Parts: sequence; structure tokens; C-alpha cells
Amino acid sequence: MFKKITKIFIFLLFLGFLIKSPSFVFSQTAELDQEIKNLNSQIEGQRKQLESIQNQQKQYASLIKKKEQEQSSLKDQLEILDDRASMVELEIEGVKLEVSKNNLETKKIAIDIDNNNKIIEKEKNHISNLLKLLYKQNKTTPIEIILLNNSLTDFINQVKYLENTNDELNKSLTSLKELKEQLEKQEGILKTKEKKLQELKAELEKKQIILQGELESKEFLLDETKRSEQEYKKLLELAKREQDKAASEISELERTVRAKIAERQKVGDKDVNIFSDSGFVWPVTKNVITATFHDPSYPFRRSIGEHSGVDIRSAQGNTLKAAASGYVARVKFNGTTAYSYIMIIHGDGYSTVYGHVSGVNVKEDDYVIQGQIIGKTGGAPRTIGAGAFSTGPHLHFEIRKDGIPIDPEPLLP
Repeated sequence: MFKKITKIFIFLLFLGFLIKSPSFVFSQTAELDQEIKNLNSQIEGQRKQLESIQNQQKQYASLIKKKEQEQSSLKDQLEILDDRASMVELEIEGVKLEVSKNNLETKKIAIDIDNNNKIIEKEKNHISNLLKLLYKQNKTTPIEIILLNNSLTDFINQVKYLENTNDELNKSLTSLKELKEQLEKQEGILKTKEKKLQELKAELEKKQIILQGELESKEFLLDETKRSEQEYKKLLELAKREQDKAASEISELERTVRAKIAERQKVGDKDVNIFSDSGFVWPVTKNVITATFHDPSYPFRRSIGEHSGVDIRSAQGNTLKAAASGYVARVKFNGTTAYSYIMIIHGDGYSTVYGHVSGVNVKEDDYVIQGQIIGKTGGAPRTIGAGAFSTGPHLHFEIRKDGIPIDPEPLLP
């Protein structure tokens, strides 16, 4: 009997300790506090640097806009290219800072997750001890409890301990649930940060490619004009003439070829294929778009005209494929450096144009299927099919609806 009394007494002392010193309260070490404080300080510092870079970008954008409104000259064009290159360099620096800031935030979240995991583990152990204690207490009958206590006061105190144990268990379970929810939220944020990091790295690669293009543009202009304003004007006139001629041909052919197809279908020509594609595919391997549709930052938009398609980065001589099935309406290719392109007519009023081609695998009136090889990409200065103002290897790609150029990006997968 004495051993049993001693055993219960020890349990009661243990219970009192649990209630007086709840294990769910977790105090971070000074070292951990300092690490988080340092991370927050670094994150705030990089946020301020990003704001400074964004303000500088606005200044360059204002300078570019001002220059674009002035009369086009070689000097102005070179200054625009310089300012654009400086702005892209700032954008690259900004993305690098974003990457660094994202890494710091990820590290801070990882510390929080590790911290919460430790608290959860401690809380689980605490709950386990409480359950063990309740289990052992419940095995003692009310008669045994009365007999084992010297007075009614001792009995009441023991009952109170049991009630407190239940309260403590409920609090611990609530705390554990809140910690688990917080942990799940932090893990979700961490996954978002990791995805953001991948996007930032892709953005950084894109900016570096664009910067390379800006530097190539300047180098091309300097090389072609030898800083001569007269040579620049000649180059400008040639490029404008090439673009206007291509635009006129494309518009006229759009109407002519569609009328021809409609006539053949009307008389029941079985050789007329049906356009059955559900959409468009990338004409070259999916890559960085260096100039968007009607790109406001396109450096030659004032001197030559609006950018009627997208420029897709592609190495010289890469395989070029039909974005959709259709009839080849035009193959402008004569083996010289003059602007070369392929135009294909599709169903539902769509047509596509592939510019700066350095080789062709089709001829006019051919029917091609989606993904079929139709030629090779080009665009490097002074190469076959590049045209007067192409400053680097790429594909100029247009999608037209009822003869009018539209933005290709939303229609590409």
C-alpha cells in the first residue's frame, strides 16, 4: 500500500510540474533572434536598393522617350541605344537583387519552419506525457483515491489536478493545431518563393539576351554608317522601303489567295485541303521574345514603323516550321541580303509571316501541315535574307487576322 501511495504521489508532483511549466511556450535563443534580425536588415537594405534602381530606370525611360520625339538622326539613334542598354543593365542588376532578396526571404522562412517543427515535436511529447498520466490516473478507482488520501482536502486537490490535466491537454491540442496550420502556411510560402526564384532566373537570362541585342544594334549601326549621317539616312530609307513593300505585298496576297481558295472550294475541287488545326505552335523552339508586338521600346519604331510581330531569339540557320497548316502564299527569297520572308494562309481568316529567313524548303501554292519544315532562320547582319536593319539572329514572326497584324503571344502555347 505504501508503494502505491508513493507512486501516486510522484505522479501528482509530475502533474504539478507540467501545469506550472507548460512546454508549449518556446523561447528562441538569442543567437536565432540575432540571425533573423540580420536577415530582416539585409532584406530591407536590398528593397531600398531596388527602389533606387527603379527610379534610375524611370529616368532612362524619360530620356529615351524624349529622344524618340526628336527628328531621327544617327546621333539620336545611338544615344537611344546607349540609354536602352543602360536601362537593361539596371534591369539586370534589379533582377539580381530580387534573386538575392528572394534567397534571404527563403532562408528566413526555412528557419521559421525548422523552429516550428521543433515546437511541434516538443508539444507532441508534452501531449503524450499528459495522456500517459491521465491513463494511469484513470486506472485508479475512486475508492482507491479516497483511501489513499489522508483527508478530504487531499482528495479534492487530487481531483483538481485531474481537471487541470484535462484543461492542459485541451490547450496543448489547440496549440498543436495552430502550429500545424502555421507550418503548412509557411511551407506554402516557401514553395511560392522557390517558384519565384526560377522565374527570376529565367527573367535574368532574358534580360541578358536583350542587352546583348542592344549592344549588337549599336555595333551594327556604327559599322554600317561609319558615323556618317548620310549613310545612316540611306540605311534608314532602304529599311523603310523594304518594310513598306513587304507590308503591301502581304496585304494584297492575303486577299488574292483567299479568293482563289474560295473559288476552288466553290467548284468542288477535291485537292483543296481543309484547315483543321486547333491552334498555333511555335515556329522555332520556344525561346526569349526580344521584341514584342507594337513594342513601345522597339528602337526603330519611329524611323521604320511599328513592330508588326514578335522577334523570337533563334540561332542563325535554325529549323523553321509552319505554325499551322495552310497554303504558302508568298516566298520572298532571292539569295541576297534583302529582306526575305515566307507567308502562309490558314483557316478562320488567319495568316502567318516568317521574316529574315536564310533558307526555304517550300514554294508558293504548296500546302503545308502544322510543324512541317519550311525553311531556316536568319537575321545576322549582312547575311542572306537579313534585310537592311536586322541586328542579330532571330525570327520575326507575325500572325494576322483578316489581313491585320495581331499580337502572336496570346495564341502561342
